[in-house]
Order: sequence, then C-alpha cells, then structure tokens
Amino acid sequence: MPRRDLPPPPPPAHLRAWMDERAVRADRARFLRELGRRALGVSQLLLLWAVSAVFALGWSFVGMALMAFEQGDAGSNVLGLVFAVLGVGVLVPAGIWFAWGARRDRAVRQLQCAWAETDRDPATDGLLRAPWLSLAWLLASLGPAALGLWLTFGVAVSARPGSDTYSEVAYYMGLGMILWITGLLGLGKAGAHYRWALRLGRTPTAR
Repeated sequence: MPRRDLPPPPPPAHLRAWMDERAVRADRARFLRELGRRALGVSQLLLLWAVSAVFALGWSFVGMALMAFEQGDAGSNVLGLVFAVLGVGVLVPAGIWFAWGARRDRAVRQLQCAWAETDRDPATDGLLRAPWLSLAWLLASLGPAALGLWLTFGVAVSARPGSDTYSEVAYYMGLGMILWITGLLGLGKAGAHYRWALRLGRTPTAR
C-alpha cells in the first residue's frame, strides 16, 4: 500500500474508460512530476548522504570502542564500553531510518511504473523522463563510491604490523565500506531512473 503522503495509485482501466481523458492525463503528469521529485530530488540525495553520515558517526564510536578495548587496561575497557553503547545507540536508529527510506523508495517506484503505464503523452513525457537527474545522481555518487573503494582496499593493503593496529584498520575499512555502499546506492538509483525513463518512452497508449 502506498504511503498516505504519496500520490494515489491510478484508477483501474475499466474506470478510466469512463473518466475524462484530459483529466487523467493531467493527473498523470502532475503525479509523475511529484513522484520524480520524491525519487531523485535534491532532498533525496541529501537524505542519502545524511543517513550515510549518521552511519559514519555510529561506526566512529564503534571504532573508538575497539581502540579502547585494544589497550587492555580497566579504564580503557570502561571507556570502550561507553563508546560501544553510543555506537549502538546511533547505528540502530540509522538502520531503522535506512529501512524506512528503502520501503518509501520501493513505493515511489511502484507508483511511477503504475502511472506511466496508464497512458502516453509525448508532449510531457520528455520532461518527465528528466535524463539530467540520472546524470546528476551518477556524478554525485561516483566520488563517494571511488573514495570508499580506495579507502577500504587501500588501508588493508598498506597496513603494516607494528605501525597499524587491528582496530585502526577495521575502523578505516568500515568507513570505506560506508562510503562505497552510499555511492553504490546512488548509482543504483540513477540506473533505476534511467531504465524507468526508457520504459516511459515506449509505454503504449492504454486507450
């Protein structure tokens, strides 16, 4: 079921046959513009980066906990326990936030596909496909993905016994993985929008 703050699903085909065609097309264009904004708007990119930053903060607490536990003394263990609790307290809400966003993205994509299949309007579909959105997300996601990949594998390859501790290597590799996954999610959304835009361009007329 779509969320209440999202546009409604299109009416069934047998009901659309009795509705005014211009009204249906106007609703289709309006809802697809709104869904496109919710799928790949600037606010969605900022939200993705915000979730990534919260994950990075939580992992930083976990990394500090690992470094404290590695010291081995009683004071460091207590400090490590505090950092571990803080890390879990940040990562759990971040995970819930991420799951909510994933469900919302799936609902938006389903509504986009459903409304696109109701009709075809060459006069507006060109703007609705918005290829620049895919390009913007592609360019904005390449940097974090490349940096995360370099950090993840670069730290593992350059680590030397005696100069780098296990906790430090795990911490930087974890940060790299967060960046890498953030970039991959952005690239995935850009690719999904591009495929949807191609589908929109060849959607057959329903009437």
